[in-house]
Amino acid sequence: MTKLTTETGAGQWGSALAFASALFGLQLDVWMVRASYDQKPYRKMLMETYGATVYPSPSEETSSGRAVLADHPDSTGSLGIAISEAVERAASDPDARYALGSVLNHVLMHQTIIGEEALKQLALAGDTPDVIVGCTGGGSNFGGLAFPFLREKLAGRMSPVIRAVEPAACPSFTRGIYAYDFGDTAGLTPLLKMHTLGHEFIPDPIHAGGLRYHGMSPLLSHIYELGLIEAVAKPQNECFAAGLRFARTEGIVPAPEPTHAVAACIEEALRCKETGEEKVILTALCGHGLLDLAAYGEYLAGELRDLQLSDQAIEQALAGLPAGA
Repeated sequence: MTKLTTETGAGQWGSALAFASALFGLQLDVWMVRASYDQKPYRKMLMETYGATVYPSPSEETSSGRAVLADHPDSTGSLGIAISEAVERAASDPDARYALGSVLNHVLMHQTIIGEEALKQLALAGDTPDVIVGCTGGGSNFGGLAFPFLREKLAGRMSPVIRAVEPAACPSFTRGIYAYDFGDTAGLTPLLKMHTLGHEFIPDPIHAGGLRYHGMSPLLSHIYELGLIEAVAKPQNECFAAGLRFARTEGIVPAPEPTHAVAACIEEALRCKETGEEKVILTALCGHGLLDLAAYGEYLAGELRDLQLSDQAIEQALAGLPAGA
């Protein structure tokens, strides 16, 4: 095996895998969702700096990409489409393997280093969280933070509220259904039991490209069904306002994805301020916000739009679920 293929939304996962591939002398082909490919050129350049080849998805490089372009020449793409293209390329090349950056069980397991480190940091501070908040697209960042704390909660050692925050433009938890569905648009993957908007769903091109996925991790979907976590959806203008507030307070510019969690943290903190209740609120910041300054510029210029997702669009996408799902 000398090559890897993968998909990336905003480019964080693609950048990480590009650097890892460089360290191990592997060739990496990345299918980057077209909306992010156009919105975030510096993320593409970062992956290329590490030695990866980056294609906009949908692309002319694969039959699944060409099929989408034939029907929708101006498609802004989705993570589901990009997964289809990366899987197809790996399946047709005996020297290549496909690497997924979110959703599946093993990915979330690796990401739990986030929550394990957070547990140790809080122990050093003599604290336990009352509320844990994370952004959710496929689920790797949120699961990585939340699972170690969920273990502690189930063992009776703490009792935090665990809150997932997703984009209103791609609300698989809050408006999707729990069913078997494909993990990609072309239907190349095994069926997964998850909260889904339908594998044919194409989200609006919001700047939080890493959250534009039609489904949610099977593990997260299961614990959501059990009532162990809760979920809310946020529009992007509210999230960018929170990101701006965070930047002006902390001096760190968050990527669009974690601004969803930041917005929910601010909302929770303001509730505490009104009630006089004291809470420890935990979140995880991720991504390179300095590579998203064009998006912040759009927000500051008043040009950022919150696109309303209709029930009809969701119903149409769900109609394409596999038979018996």
